[in-house]
Amino acid sequence: MHEHDVSLEAIYQARRRIAGKVVRTPLVCSAALSARFDADIRLKVETCQPTGAFKLRGATNMLAALIDQRGRKALAAGVVTASTGNHGRAVAHAAARLDVPAVICVSRLVPANKVAAIEALGAEVRRVGASQDEAFTEVERLVNQHGMTLIPPFDEPWIVAGQGTIGLELMEDCPDLDQVIIGLSGGGLLGGIGAATKAIRPSCRITGVSLSRGAAMWESLKAGHPVTVEEVESLADSLGGGIGRNNRCTFSLVRKVMDDHFQVSERAIAAAMVDILAEEKRLVEGAAAVGLAAIEEHGLDVRGQRVALILSGNAVSLSTLDRARALAGR
Repeated sequence: MHEHDVSLEAIYQARRRIAGKVVRTPLVCSAALSARFDADIRLKVETCQPTGAFKLRGATNMLAALIDQRGRKALAAGVVTASTGNHGRAVAHAAARLDVPAVICVSRLVPANKVAAIEALGAEVRRVGASQDEAFTEVERLVNQHGMTLIPPFDEPWIVAGQGTIGLELMEDCPDLDQVIIGLSGGGLLGGIGAATKAIRPSCRITGVSLSRGAAMWESLKAGHPVTVEEVESLADSLGGGIGRNNRCTFSLVRKVMDDHFQVSERAIAAAMVDILAEEKRLVEGAAAVGLAAIEEHGLDVRGQRVALILSGNAVSLSTLDRARALAGR
């Protein structure tokens, strides 16, 4: 077993740590999508989290685990991370609950609405560079010079185990699930859900969905090792960012648990965002719509299957929604 593998036991431990601090989100049946695809389509509504996205699970688990292991004094200098938005908001929320100072480093590509949401939780935001990798240089400086504690956005077993609690909930709410379709960026969400789901129901297929451009995990899997790609603007900005040249956890985990992998275009993401709002009355960001985008764009045959789509977050501004509607031709 790889030293950074995430075990089912670690995911159950995460569930105990985050209980009462994170919402156990509903898995709702979509009548409209089920009829459209002749399948049983369920939506895992992570938009119900207090921060509007699944990232609260991992951040809450890691802060609780650090306090369990090292005591509260270990976090006296505060916590720091780099984020495309949702992880930063999660760290800010979890830190505020514990009265721990937090600094969130973001790149110029992170939308203003996400920055404002982080600042509203009392964290300090620093804009650094044109990519998440560049923002991480400031994180490293704060860790080295000021003794702050890094809460990584994805490449950390405690973070992955926290996100993996979604997999436990899926298996409890729909034990005979055939497939889970998950947005894929750094791999924390897919890796965690995949680890939990495969341990309980090995036959359940784990399908990842990446951007058509600037997808670091896609290019890394193709190369057989972590590579750097240039970040590009996307409606699914949460799926941007690198996976780290020294990735120690999620690259190998994704390779192990993922069965299928698709890329989706901006137009398909836009159409899916608009569809989910129109048919489900749920406002979702681009990264949360890529499961539906993949089924539509690639004509995935899900007939007769029980399929879960992960509605991962709702951090979308009205101007971005307008862009999506225009691109989708609605």
